[in-house]
Amino acid sequence: MRAPHLPRHFDPWLLTAALALAAYGGLLIYSASLSSYPEGIRGLDHPVAKQAIYACVGLLLLAGAAYMDYRLLGAVAPSLYGLGLVLLVAVLLVGDASYGARRWLTIGGVQIQPSELAKLFTIIALARFLTDRQGEMHKLSNFLLSILIAGLPAVLVMVEPDMGTAIVFGAIWLALVTMGGARAGHVLSLLAFMVLAIPLIAVAALGDYQRERLALFFNPNLDPLGGGFNIRQAEIGVGSGGVLGRGLFQGTQTQLDFLQTASTDYIFSVLGEELGLLGAVVLLGLYTLLLFRGIRAASLAYDLFGRLLVTGIVVMVLVQVFINVAVNVRLLPVTGIPLPLISQGGSSLISTLVGVGLIESVLLRHKAIDF
Repeated sequence: MRAPHLPRHFDPWLLTAALALAAYGGLLIYSASLSSYPEGIRGLDHPVAKQAIYACVGLLLLAGAAYMDYRLLGAVAPSLYGLGLVLLVAVLLVGDASYGARRWLTIGGVQIQPSELAKLFTIIALARFLTDRQGEMHKLSNFLLSILIAGLPAVLVMVEPDMGTAIVFGAIWLALVTMGGARAGHVLSLLAFMVLAIPLIAVAALGDYQRERLALFFNPNLDPLGGGFNIRQAEIGVGSGGVLGRGLFQGTQTQLDFLQTASTDYIFSVLGEELGLLGAVVLLGLYTLLLFRGIRAASLAYDLFGRLLVTGIVVMVLVQVFINVAVNVRLLPVTGIPLPLISQGGSSLISTLVGVGLIESVLLRHKAIDF
Protein backbone atom coordinates (compact mmCIF):
# COMPACT_ATOMS: atom_id res chain seq x y z
CA MET A 1 0.00 0.00 0.00
CA ARG A 2 1.25 3.46 -0.84
CA ALA A 3 2.18 5.52 2.20
CA PRO A 4 -0.09 8.50 2.91
CA HIS A 5 1.21 11.94 1.94
CA LEU A 6 1.07 13.79 5.26
CA PRO A 7 1.79 17.36 4.08
CA ARG A 8 -0.72 17.09 1.26
CA HIS A 9 -3.70 15.42 2.91
CA PHE A 10 -3.39 16.15 6.64
CA ASP A 11 -6.01 18.69 7.72
CA PRO A 12 -4.37 21.27 10.03
CA TRP A 13 -7.66 23.16 10.48
CA LEU A 14 -9.36 20.10 11.94
CA LEU A 15 -6.55 19.59 14.43
CA THR A 16 -6.36 23.32 15.24
CA ALA A 17 -10.09 23.44 16.02
CA ALA A 18 -9.80 20.41 18.33
CA LEU A 19 -6.77 21.85 20.15
CA ALA A 20 -8.40 25.27 20.50
CA LEU A 21 -11.53 23.70 21.97
CA ALA A 22 -9.48 21.65 24.43
CA ALA A 23 -7.56 24.77 25.50
CA TYR A 24 -10.81 26.72 25.81
CA GLY A 25 -12.16 23.92 27.96
CA GLY A 26 -9.11 24.03 30.21
CA LEU A 27 -9.64 27.75 30.80
CA LEU A 28 -13.30 27.25 31.68
CA ILE A 29 -12.53 24.29 33.94
CA TYR A 30 -9.98 26.45 35.77
CA SER A 31 -12.60 29.12 36.34
CA ALA A 32 -15.23 26.59 37.40
CA SER A 33 -12.78 25.06 39.90
CA LEU A 34 -11.52 28.33 41.38
CA SER A 35 -13.83 28.25 44.38
CA SER A 36 -12.56 24.77 45.33
CA TYR A 37 -8.92 25.50 44.42
CA PRO A 38 -8.40 29.22 45.21
CA GLU A 39 -4.63 28.75 45.30
CA GLY A 40 -4.62 27.72 41.63
CA ILE A 41 -2.83 24.76 40.10
CA ARG A 42 -0.49 23.41 42.77
CA GLY A 43 -0.45 19.71 41.95
CA LEU A 44 -1.74 16.92 39.76
CA ASP A 45 -4.96 16.67 41.74
CA HIS A 46 -6.20 19.95 40.26
CA PRO A 47 -8.95 19.42 37.63
CA VAL A 48 -7.01 21.35 34.98
CA ALA A 49 -3.86 19.30 35.63
CA LYS A 50 -5.87 16.08 35.27
CA GLN A 51 -7.50 17.39 32.10
CA ALA A 52 -4.08 18.30 30.69
CA ILE A 53 -2.84 14.75 31.33
CA TYR A 54 -5.91 13.32 29.62
CA ALA A 55 -5.35 15.73 26.73
CA CYS A 56 -1.75 14.55 26.31
CA VAL A 57 -2.90 10.92 26.30
CA GLY A 58 -5.64 11.83 23.84
CA LEU A 59 -3.22 13.59 21.51
CA LEU A 60 -0.89 10.58 21.50
CA LEU A 61 -3.83 8.34 20.63
CA LEU A 62 -4.96 10.88 18.03
CA ALA A 63 -1.55 10.64 16.35
CA GLY A 64 -1.68 6.84 16.51
CA ALA A 65 -5.20 6.76 15.07
CA ALA A 66 -4.19 9.11 12.25
CA TYR A 67 -1.12 7.04 11.39
CA MET A 68 -3.07 3.77 11.48
CA ASP A 69 -4.97 2.75 8.37
CA TYR A 70 -8.60 3.20 9.41
CA ARG A 71 -9.62 0.26 7.19
CA LEU A 72 -7.92 -2.10 9.61
CA LEU A 73 -10.68 -1.25 12.08
CA GLY A 74 -13.15 -3.09 9.88
CA ALA A 75 -11.45 -6.39 10.69
CA VAL A 76 -11.66 -5.86 14.45
CA ALA A 77 -15.05 -4.13 14.50
CA PRO A 78 -16.93 -7.13 16.02
CA SER A 79 -14.34 -7.45 18.79
CA LEU A 80 -14.44 -3.73 19.60
CA TYR A 81 -18.23 -3.79 19.63
CA GLY A 82 -18.24 -6.81 21.94
CA LEU A 83 -15.76 -5.09 24.27
CA GLY A 84 -18.03 -2.06 24.41
CA LEU A 85 -21.00 -4.22 25.41
CA VAL A 86 -18.95 -6.03 28.07
CA LEU A 87 -17.89 -2.70 29.59
CA LEU A 88 -21.48 -1.42 29.58
CA VAL A 89 -22.66 -4.56 31.37
CA ALA A 90 -19.76 -4.34 33.83
CA VAL A 91 -20.61 -0.77 34.77
CA LEU A 92 -24.15 -1.87 35.64
CA LEU A 93 -22.82 -4.63 37.88
CA VAL A 94 -19.80 -3.08 39.60
CA GLY A 95 -19.73 0.54 38.43
CA ASP A 96 -19.43 3.63 40.60
CA ALA A 97 -22.70 5.42 41.36
CA SER A 98 -22.96 9.21 41.41
CA TYR A 99 -25.87 11.66 41.12
CA GLY A 100 -28.38 8.83 40.85
CA ALA A 101 -26.62 7.05 37.97
CA ARG A 102 -24.10 4.24 37.58
CA ARG A 103 -21.90 5.29 34.67
CA TRP A 104 -18.26 4.88 35.70
CA LEU A 105 -15.80 2.04 36.16
CA THR A 106 -12.62 2.33 38.20
CA ILE A 107 -9.81 0.32 36.62
CA GLY A 108 -6.33 0.52 38.11
CA GLY A 109 -7.27 3.63 40.05
CA VAL A 110 -8.45 5.40 36.88
CA GLN A 111 -12.14 6.15 36.40
CA ILE A 112 -13.50 5.59 32.90
CA GLN A 113 -16.94 6.05 31.39
CA PRO A 114 -17.64 3.00 29.19
CA SER A 115 -20.43 4.72 27.26
CA GLU A 116 -17.87 7.11 25.74
CA LEU A 117 -15.86 4.19 24.38
CA ALA A 118 -19.00 2.33 23.33
CA LYS A 119 -20.08 5.22 21.12
CA LEU A 120 -16.90 5.00 19.05
CA PHE A 121 -16.99 1.20 18.96
CA THR A 122 -20.62 1.23 17.82
CA ILE A 123 -19.82 3.71 15.04
CA ILE A 124 -17.06 1.38 13.82
CA ALA A 125 -19.35 -1.68 14.04
CA LEU A 126 -22.22 0.02 12.20
CA ALA A 127 -19.86 1.33 9.51
CA ARG A 128 -18.51 -2.20 8.95
CA PHE A 129 -22.02 -3.74 8.94
CA LEU A 130 -23.38 -1.23 6.43
CA THR A 131 -20.30 -1.48 4.22
CA ASP A 132 -20.55 -5.29 4.10
CA ARG A 133 -24.21 -4.95 3.06
CA GLN A 134 -23.72 -2.17 0.55
CA GLY A 135 -26.63 -2.31 -1.89
CA GLU A 136 -28.59 -4.67 0.39
CA MET A 137 -29.86 -2.30 3.08
CA HIS A 138 -33.25 -2.17 1.37
CA LYS A 139 -33.90 -5.60 2.92
CA LEU A 140 -35.93 -5.49 6.12
CA SER A 141 -33.70 -8.11 7.79
CA ASN A 142 -30.58 -5.97 7.38
CA PHE A 143 -32.46 -2.89 8.55
CA LEU A 144 -33.58 -4.70 11.72
CA LEU A 145 -30.06 -5.99 12.37
CA SER A 146 -28.72 -2.43 12.18
CA ILE A 147 -31.28 -1.41 14.81
CA LEU A 148 -30.05 -4.24 17.02
CA ILE A 149 -26.40 -3.13 16.71
CA ALA A 150 -27.19 0.40 17.87
CA GLY A 151 -30.05 -0.63 20.15
CA LEU A 152 -28.12 -2.97 22.47
CA PRO A 153 -25.68 -0.32 23.77
CA ALA A 154 -28.49 2.26 23.81
CA VAL A 155 -30.62 0.06 26.07
CA LEU A 156 -27.67 -0.64 28.38
CA VAL A 157 -26.93 3.06 28.87
CA MET A 158 -30.64 3.69 29.42
CA VAL A 159 -30.47 1.31 32.37
CA GLU A 160 -27.59 3.29 33.97
CA PRO A 161 -29.72 5.57 33.53
CA ASP A 162 -28.38 7.86 30.80
CA MET A 163 -31.10 8.99 28.43
CA GLY A 164 -28.86 11.57 26.74
CA THR A 165 -26.27 9.04 25.59
CA ALA A 166 -29.03 6.70 24.41
CA ILE A 167 -30.28 9.54 22.19
CA VAL A 168 -26.75 9.96 20.81
CA PHE A 169 -26.68 6.26 19.83
CA GLY A 170 -30.02 6.73 18.10
CA ALA A 171 -28.83 9.78 16.18
CA ILE A 172 -25.68 7.95 15.05
CA TRP A 173 -27.76 5.01 13.83
CA LEU A 174 -30.19 7.26 11.95
CA ALA A 175 -27.41 9.12 10.14
CA LEU A 176 -25.47 6.00 9.19
CA VAL A 177 -28.37 3.85 7.96
CA THR A 178 -29.67 6.79 5.91
CA MET A 179 -26.26 7.15 4.29
CA GLY A 180 -25.89 3.38 4.06
CA GLY A 181 -28.88 3.00 1.78
CA ALA A 182 -31.76 2.03 4.06
CA ARG A 183 -35.23 2.47 2.62
CA ALA A 184 -36.84 5.77 3.52
CA GLY A 185 -40.08 3.90 4.23
CA HIS A 186 -38.38 1.69 6.82
CA VAL A 187 -36.77 4.66 8.55
CA LEU A 188 -39.92 6.79 8.55
CA SER A 189 -42.05 3.89 9.80
CA LEU A 190 -39.70 3.32 12.71
CA LEU A 191 -39.58 7.03 13.58
CA ALA A 192 -43.39 7.23 13.46
CA PHE A 193 -43.68 4.19 15.72
CA MET A 194 -41.22 5.71 18.22
CA VAL A 195 -43.13 9.00 18.29
CA LEU A 196 -46.40 7.18 18.92
CA ALA A 197 -44.74 5.03 21.59
CA ILE A 198 -43.40 8.00 23.59
CA PRO A 199 -46.18 7.80 26.23
CA LEU A 200 -45.58 4.07 26.68
CA ILE A 201 -41.82 4.58 26.90
CA ALA A 202 -42.33 7.34 29.47
CA VAL A 203 -44.36 4.98 31.65
CA ALA A 204 -42.46 1.72 31.16
CA ALA A 205 -38.84 2.67 30.42
CA LEU A 206 -38.21 5.81 32.45
CA GLY A 207 -37.18 5.31 36.05
CA ASP A 208 -38.21 7.50 38.96
CA TYR A 209 -34.95 9.44 38.65
CA GLN A 210 -35.64 10.30 35.01
CA ARG A 211 -39.29 11.16 35.63
CA GLU A 212 -38.17 13.53 38.37
CA ARG A 213 -35.76 15.25 35.99
CA LEU A 214 -38.52 15.60 33.41
CA ALA A 215 -40.88 17.14 35.95
CA LEU A 216 -38.20 19.54 37.16
CA PHE A 217 -37.51 20.62 33.58
CA PHE A 218 -41.08 21.89 33.31
CA ASN A 219 -41.12 23.32 36.84
CA PRO A 220 -37.78 23.64 38.71
CA ASN A 221 -39.67 25.14 41.66
CA LEU A 222 -41.00 21.68 42.52
CA ASP A 223 -37.66 21.16 44.27
CA PRO A 224 -35.98 24.59 44.34
CA LEU A 225 -33.21 23.59 46.76
CA GLY A 226 -32.66 20.12 45.34
CA GLY A 227 -32.94 18.87 41.77
CA GLY A 228 -34.31 22.17 40.49
CA PHE A 229 -31.51 24.24 42.01
CA ASN A 230 -28.95 23.64 39.27
CA ILE A 231 -31.49 24.28 36.52
CA ARG A 232 -32.33 27.68 37.96
CA GLN A 233 -28.71 28.64 38.64
CA ALA A 234 -27.62 27.68 35.13
CA GLU A 235 -30.44 29.73 33.66
CA ILE A 236 -29.50 32.72 35.81
CA GLY A 237 -25.84 32.35 34.88
CA VAL A 238 -26.39 32.23 31.12
CA GLY A 239 -28.96 35.04 31.25
CA SER A 240 -26.81 37.37 33.33
CA GLY A 241 -23.78 37.19 31.05
CA GLY A 242 -25.14 39.54 28.42
CA VAL A 243 -23.03 40.23 25.35
CA LEU A 244 -19.56 40.44 26.92
CA GLY A 245 -20.10 38.54 30.18
CA ARG A 246 -19.26 39.46 33.74
CA GLY A 247 -15.58 38.82 33.11
CA LEU A 248 -13.40 35.73 33.36
CA PHE A 249 -13.31 34.41 36.96
CA GLN A 250 -15.96 36.99 37.91
CA GLY A 251 -19.18 35.00 37.54
CA THR A 252 -21.23 35.06 40.73
CA GLN A 253 -23.10 31.80 40.17
CA THR A 254 -19.83 30.01 39.43
CA GLN A 255 -17.40 31.63 41.86
CA LEU A 256 -19.85 31.65 44.78
CA ASP A 257 -20.40 27.93 44.19
CA PHE A 258 -24.12 28.20 43.45
CA LEU A 259 -23.70 26.12 40.30
CA GLN A 260 -23.08 22.42 40.98
CA THR A 261 -21.20 20.25 38.43
CA ALA A 262 -20.01 23.52 36.89
CA SER A 263 -16.97 21.96 35.21
CA THR A 264 -18.94 19.10 33.60
CA ASP A 265 -22.65 19.28 32.73
CA TYR A 266 -22.99 23.04 33.21
CA ILE A 267 -19.72 24.34 31.82
CA PHE A 268 -21.60 26.22 29.07
CA SER A 269 -23.34 28.19 31.83
CA VAL A 270 -19.90 29.15 33.19
CA LEU A 271 -18.97 30.38 29.71
CA GLY A 272 -22.24 32.25 29.24
CA GLU A 273 -21.98 34.05 32.57
CA GLU A 274 -18.31 35.00 32.42
CA LEU A 275 -17.70 35.46 28.68
CA GLY A 276 -21.22 36.21 27.51
CA LEU A 277 -22.61 35.94 24.01
CA LEU A 278 -19.20 36.72 22.51
CA GLY A 279 -17.63 33.74 24.28
CA ALA A 280 -20.48 31.50 23.12
CA VAL A 281 -20.02 32.68 19.52
CA VAL A 282 -16.32 31.83 19.69
CA LEU A 283 -17.13 28.38 21.09
CA LEU A 284 -19.76 27.61 18.47
CA GLY A 285 -17.49 28.99 15.76
CA LEU A 286 -14.79 26.51 16.74
CA TYR A 287 -17.31 23.66 16.72
CA THR A 288 -18.55 24.79 13.31
CA LEU A 289 -14.99 24.68 11.96
CA LEU A 290 -14.42 21.22 13.47
CA LEU A 291 -17.69 19.80 12.13
CA PHE A 292 -17.39 21.29 8.65
CA ARG A 293 -13.86 19.95 8.28
CA GLY A 294 -15.28 16.60 9.32
CA ILE A 295 -18.00 16.85 6.67
CA ARG A 296 -15.32 17.71 4.13
CA ALA A 297 -13.37 14.60 5.19
CA ALA A 298 -16.48 12.44 4.72
CA SER A 299 -16.92 13.80 1.18
CA LEU A 300 -13.29 12.95 0.35
CA ALA A 301 -13.33 9.46 1.90
CA TYR A 302 -11.78 6.71 -0.18
CA ASP A 303 -14.59 4.22 0.48
CA LEU A 304 -18.00 3.80 2.09
CA PHE A 305 -16.50 2.54 5.34
CA GLY A 306 -14.44 5.71 5.73
CA ARG A 307 -17.39 7.90 4.79
CA LEU A 308 -19.63 6.21 7.37
CA LEU A 309 -16.91 6.28 10.03
CA VAL A 310 -16.38 10.04 9.67
CA THR A 311 -20.11 10.73 9.48
CA GLY A 312 -20.70 8.82 12.71
CA ILE A 313 -18.02 10.79 14.53
CA VAL A 314 -19.34 14.13 13.23
CA VAL A 315 -22.90 13.26 14.29
CA MET A 316 -21.67 12.09 17.70
CA VAL A 317 -20.01 15.45 18.37
CA LEU A 318 -22.83 17.51 16.86
CA VAL A 319 -25.60 15.86 18.88
CA GLN A 320 -23.64 16.11 22.13
CA VAL A 321 -22.99 19.82 21.57
CA PHE A 322 -26.67 20.41 20.83
CA ILE A 323 -27.90 18.48 23.88
CA ASN A 324 -25.42 20.03 26.33
CA VAL A 325 -26.08 23.60 25.22
CA ALA A 326 -29.85 22.99 25.11
CA VAL A 327 -29.77 21.69 28.69
CA ASN A 328 -27.84 24.75 29.86
CA VAL A 329 -30.33 27.17 28.30
CA ARG A 330 -33.26 25.03 29.47
CA LEU A 331 -34.49 23.79 26.12
CA LEU A 332 -34.06 20.14 27.20
CA PRO A 333 -34.22 18.26 30.51
CA VAL A 334 -30.94 17.56 32.32
CA THR A 335 -29.20 14.57 30.71
CA GLY A 336 -25.58 14.59 31.90
CA ILE A 337 -24.09 14.81 28.39
CA PRO A 338 -20.59 16.41 28.39
CA LEU A 339 -19.68 19.26 26.05
CA PRO A 340 -17.09 17.59 23.73
CA LEU A 341 -13.48 18.71 24.32
CA ILE A 342 -14.72 21.30 26.83
CA SER A 343 -16.27 19.53 29.84
CA GLN A 344 -14.03 18.01 32.49
CA GLY A 345 -13.67 14.27 32.00
CA GLY A 346 -10.97 12.05 30.59
CA SER A 347 -13.15 9.48 28.81
CA SER A 348 -15.03 12.09 26.77
CA LEU A 349 -11.91 14.09 25.94
CA ILE A 350 -9.84 11.08 24.89
CA SER A 351 -12.60 9.42 22.84
CA THR A 352 -13.29 12.68 20.99
CA LEU A 353 -9.60 13.22 20.21
CA VAL A 354 -9.35 9.62 18.97
CA GLY A 355 -12.34 10.38 16.75
CA VAL A 356 -10.48 13.39 15.32
CA GLY A 357 -7.50 11.13 14.70
CA LEU A 358 -9.68 8.67 12.79
CA ILE A 359 -11.00 11.50 10.63
CA GLU A 360 -7.39 12.47 9.84
CA SER A 361 -6.66 8.81 9.01
CA VAL A 362 -9.47 8.83 6.45
CA LEU A 363 -8.11 12.04 4.94
CA LEU A 364 -4.53 10.77 4.78
CA ARG A 365 -5.64 7.77 2.77
CA HIS A 366 -8.38 9.13 0.57
CA LYS A 367 -6.23 8.61 -2.51
CA ALA A 368 -4.25 5.63 -1.29
CA ILE A 369 -4.12 2.45 -3.40
CA ASP A 370 -5.89 -0.52 -1.85
CA PHE A 371 -4.28 -3.91 -1.24
